[in-house]
Amino acid sequence: MNASSPNPRGPGSAGVSAVLALVLAIISFFALTIGGLGFLSLLTETDIISVPGLGQLPGVIGMVSAVAVFALLLGVVLRAAHPSYFASIGVALATALVHLGAVWITASGTGDGPVSAGTAVGQLVLGGASALIAASALIAAWGGIALRRTRAQHPQWPWEKRGE
Repeated sequence: MNASSPNPRGPGSAGVSAVLALVLAIISFFALTIGGLGFLSLLTETDIISVPGLGQLPGVIGMVSAVAVFALLLGVVLRAAHPSYFASIGVALATALVHLGAVWITASGTGDGPVSAGTAVGQLVLGGASALIAASALIAAWGGIALRRTRAQHPQWPWEKRGE
């Protein structure tokens, strides 16, 4: 081994691709959110949205919208060569707000109008579901950014390098 070489392990890894980091972050966000909402419902012994006559559609549309916005915003962030961890805060806030907006719009059309929509959104905010969605988005976005920024690679012994 030459002692004058600057990096004895060779060139650094390019990191995880933006697409792979995004896919893993989306899966993480969805899993953390669904698991967290289920656990929150179990602990509080209530439904996340319990407005009579509203049904499940506002919750489903809200979650689909939240995942879509999370994926879109984080995808833009991960395109940068060195994305900032602070971007995860913006992604989390936007995801939670879009979730609330989608629930409100859907509940306005399926329930008793603005009254049932306001009740559903109030239950999400006061019951902690919105905070849980924001926290899940923050953790998953941070993880996606960390995957993109990390220059890790699998370990190799010096004799495993084929080009030298």
